[in-house]
Amino acid sequence: MGTSTPLTSCARRRTFGLRSVALPISAAQTTHWVVHHCGGNKTTLVQGAWAAARAKTGYLHSQFLRLKSRRGPKKAIIAVAASMLTAAYYMLRNGVDYRDLGADHFDRTDRVRTANRLVKRLGQLGYSVEIKEAA
Repeated sequence: MGTSTPLTSCARRRTFGLRSVALPISAAQTTHWVVHHCGGNKTTLVQGAWAAARAKTGYLHSQFLRLKSRRGPKKAIIAVAASMLTAAYYMLRNGVDYRDLGADHFDRTDRVRTANRLVKRLGQLGYSVEIKEAA
């Protein structure tokens, strides 16, 4: 029998021989660790992520659609599940309610990139477009 014990019930410590090492804890690392290494929690999170992705509006739906085109639906749903877990972590840590960022979050955060993408898309469809700021 080996002297190192595997992590059980998602503990944040691992024993190597005679010493016990604490694993680093941050929101991103905790999210990755729970999604990929904790038994049934991943399945539950993924089911919730599919439900959120099927919703008609909301940040998680728009995140899923944005990532699905580049990475495929399975990788995108894992990213949505990780976002849900990160949101739950901060809600529990700070004691606040969930605040949806909105379906237009990605459009609001980078307006120039969105405009350039739409101009490029219209160019591919055969239209010539000139951009002017609205008054």
